[in-house]
Amino acid sequence: MARRKKDTKQIELPLNGPAGAEKSSKPQAPNAKASRAGSRAATSGAETQNPEPETQNPKGRRANGAAAPLAQHYRNWFLDYASYVILDRAVPHIDDGLKPVQRRILHTLWEMDDGRFHKVANVVGATMRFHPHGDASIEAALVGMAQRGLLIEPQGNFGNVLTGDGAAAARYIEARLTPFAREVVFNPKTTRWQLSYDGRAKEPVTLSVKFPLVLAEGAEGIAVGLATKILPHNFNDLCRAAVNHLQGKSFRIYPDFPTGGIADFSEYNDGERGGKVKIRARIESRSKYLLAVTEIPYGTTTESLIDSILAANAKGRIKIKHVDDNTADRVEILIHLPQGGEPEQVIQQLFVFTDCQVSISPAACVIENDKPAFLGVRDILKRSVDQTRALLKQELEIKLGELEQQWHWDSLERIFIEERIYRRIEKSKTWESVLAEIREGLQPFVKQLRRAVTDEDLVRLTEIRIKRISAYNRFQADEQIAKIEDGIKEVKHHLKHLTPYAIQWFETLAEKYGKGRKRRTEYDEIEQISAAEVVSANQRLYVNREEGFIGLNWRNHEFVQECSVLDDVLGITADGSMKVVRVGDKVFLGPGILHCAVLPKDGDKAFYTMVYQDKATGKAFAKKFQIGGVTRDKLYPLVKTPGSKVVYLEVSPNEKVLPQTLHISLDGRSRARVREFDFDLTRVSISNRSAKGLTVTKWPVKEVKRADLTLTAG
Repeated sequence: MARRKKDTKQIELPLNGPAGAEKSSKPQAPNAKASRAGSRAATSGAETQNPEPETQNPKGRRANGAAAPLAQHYRNWFLDYASYVILDRAVPHIDDGLKPVQRRILHTLWEMDDGRFHKVANVVGATMRFHPHGDASIEAALVGMAQRGLLIEPQGNFGNVLTGDGAAAARYIEARLTPFAREVVFNPKTTRWQLSYDGRAKEPVTLSVKFPLVLAEGAEGIAVGLATKILPHNFNDLCRAAVNHLQGKSFRIYPDFPTGGIADFSEYNDGERGGKVKIRARIESRSKYLLAVTEIPYGTTTESLIDSILAANAKGRIKIKHVDDNTADRVEILIHLPQGGEPEQVIQQLFVFTDCQVSISPAACVIENDKPAFLGVRDILKRSVDQTRALLKQELEIKLGELEQQWHWDSLERIFIEERIYRRIEKSKTWESVLAEIREGLQPFVKQLRRAVTDEDLVRLTEIRIKRISAYNRFQADEQIAKIEDGIKEVKHHLKHLTPYAIQWFETLAEKYGKGRKRRTEYDEIEQISAAEVVSANQRLYVNREEGFIGLNWRNHEFVQECSVLDDVLGITADGSMKVVRVGDKVFLGPGILHCAVLPKDGDKAFYTMVYQDKATGKAFAKKFQIGGVTRDKLYPLVKTPGSKVVYLEVSPNEKVLPQTLHISLDGRSRARVREFDFDLTRVSISNRSAKGLTVTKWPVKEVKRADLTLTAG
């Protein structure tokens, strides 16, 4: 069943001409005096024609429709700058998979290449002939490519991608091209050239790369309103995918990270925007109280990972003893657990609360036809492989032309020497007569040649030295011509069978350079872990009722219960307000806390019995209710009038233990005849928390108690 090709999504921007055209490094600002003069003239003219007040709308036009003096200039300059950053700095080109700074570094190394290492400082200085953005950006890009090791071979301290350590100074480290780069990246005969930014040298528009470098190396960059993030892929996986594409087979490729780890690519979305990759560290349980991290997620370092572990421990989300970092060429982070620790639970907590599990959002964006285009990684690979096939064809055609030219010259030389045509020019006195004698002497043998004889061919024959003529060996010449004919035959065969030739090219690359490049990242579906399920209840919740604060691990206040750092606390204060907050070191609930408890994860199922004195009417009301759904940090009133006071509150775990009868004592200063009486709570039905309740008395209440228990309002 034929699969419909996905349309390429492109961002249309008014970019500055073709890639081969010269570009200014930044927009040139107009003369300041001229700008000010022009602004004054435009303003004065507008005021003369229309004295009404003028305002400027977002499109840079005034209320009367006239264009603002500088609005158009600023808009054009911004678009020029945005286009420049996208094309010439941040986003790689689909043809060679390189950003401009990377391309210029490789071109400089190729020009300097003599097989030996070069000081990075010298390479940076030489690259600045082509790259106008300073030495820091060049050095950083060179170190990054050298750390990956596919294109640049490093010597010296180039830092450590695992620990995050930086490289030594550029004057102490050295680099050179790898054999892979020499074979795959460069070919001056098929490269398009342009002038450098100052016009003093030539640089490649794009290099003639015959491999999907952008997928092998990965790329990340931020431009003006645009970002790209292409994840790195395994070298051998790319070779196999390229062969499958050339053979017309379907394929699928997933990233492979140099830091290893376990990745979930179920939402990868072919590397396009909107996708997501979850990556986990590889954690081993070496003993009951020792865990070892041996691989870390891509984008993290051992230093950042340890910092996240220590931060989670300080916040009480995990509980560890200490951490040791033994990382060198391989990751080894040892996590020591305290007595009573459960390794499996701690591993789950590390995935939830630390950088042991991260999520990456790819966005594969490349420059294609001088415009940024968002493509999937399979589309990028297909276009790169097709580009490689076209370059191989171009190289074969060039080689065929060179072989045919060499065969023509060798055949002419053989005829010239064997037929002793050179003797015909002994009596010639002018250059024209020399050429005429040679052409006349070659005339009987023209049919043996494959093309016509040109004046350039005749001049070349006159440059043959006497020593070569005297030492001419016919058998060696015939062997050389036969060898060239075999080469022509082979090249024509490759051109006729171009796809098998391209397949052989990728298979040869995998055989020569794929050894030792095993896949490091294991891919598997990663199950989502609920933080609430793995967090430990290792904190102690305390309350300061008078001042209205709750907090963790206060020794000098009232202990409430054990909790975790992810728990929510429900509090009810004396003014009839209710609030739910996340636990913390010190959190304000409100003065006069009557009730404080950790809110269950599945919701509060308890029953509340409340008697409150209403501020507006002076009456006392009784009600029963359940909390229901709440929003964290939102204040909920449980009474009808602000300023009311709760005189009785009881929390029952279930409906069976609700109080049945309350003994009410009224204030002695009231004019009530009966100052003590029992109130039957069975008459009060269970309602929602915002209900007004049933009237108990119209007089102020002093005390409320049950038959078997006395509770005095605070």
